[in-house]
Amino acid sequence: MKNTKKNKKKRLGSYPSLNVIFSVTLALFVIGLFGMLFLHTAKLSEIIRENIEIQIYLNNNVSESQRITLQQTLASKPFTLLKENEAQIDFISKEEAAEIFMNETGEDINNVLSDNPLRDAFTLKVNEAYYDQSKLQQLKDEIETLRGVFEVVYVESLIDLINKNITKISLILLGFTSILLLVVVILINNTIKLALFSQRFLIRSMQLVGAKSSFIRKPFLYRSSLYGLIGGVLASILLFSLTQYAYKRIEDLQLLQDINKMMILFGLLLVLGIIIGFFSTLKAINKYLKMSLDDLY
Repeated sequence: MKNTKKNKKKRLGSYPSLNVIFSVTLALFVIGLFGMLFLHTAKLSEIIRENIEIQIYLNNNVSESQRITLQQTLASKPFTLLKENEAQIDFISKEEAAEIFMNETGEDINNVLSDNPLRDAFTLKVNEAYYDQSKLQQLKDEIETLRGVFEVVYVESLIDLINKNITKISLILLGFTSILLLVVVILINNTIKLALFSQRFLIRSMQLVGAKSSFIRKPFLYRSSLYGLIGGVLASILLFSLTQYAYKRIEDLQLLQDINKMMILFGLLLVLGIIIGFFSTLKAINKYLKMSLDDLY
């Protein structure tokens, strides 16, 4: 009975599984947390940029048919944002503009001036490929050549500030994620190396009875890959539970949710767990296979 228990403990490829799974799960959870933060930041920047609008003011003598033709022309342009195959362009008449002005300022423009000085206008949301300052300027120049257009206006300083801040935040997050990934690899590598330390004499015994290196490696690589997969699954479950809790507590945060990208992130965590577990074990096993008997002590 004692021999059976002893054999179970010394079975080839077995080592403290709970420690390894816990370390892998924790490491992948932390990197997944940063990945989730990166996804939410990217979604927020997408929402901010999608709300970038340009105002296209029309000449006073533009007829109804000319206005409709101009709207169709603008809707067909590649710089116009499409959502569900619908061009994001709206028409605001000068009467509607005067009403908006009154709601915002509390003053009726018709009481101040005898004639409404405002113009009919289009508000157009821009495709993300045209968020760059130089492309927006080209877009502005192109629209102003169209018949019936008086002027194109957008807040250049605001757009420039948005682009700079989004780039800065993305670079900071990317830097932190890269450093964290390196730390995760080192942590998992050291955890597996320590776990395999208890198996070094069993590996030597297998070599002495004539077992091939590939035969010795196989159970260790299988188990470490399995532990990496389990760690990835547990980390993904923890991340999903945490985000769902956060969405319930902060309703507006749900606007930043992107299920497809979250599933891709969870898939990457599974793959990352398997890859790091496999190669960390392979490196440690090869080290012990090449050691002399004296070095094992």
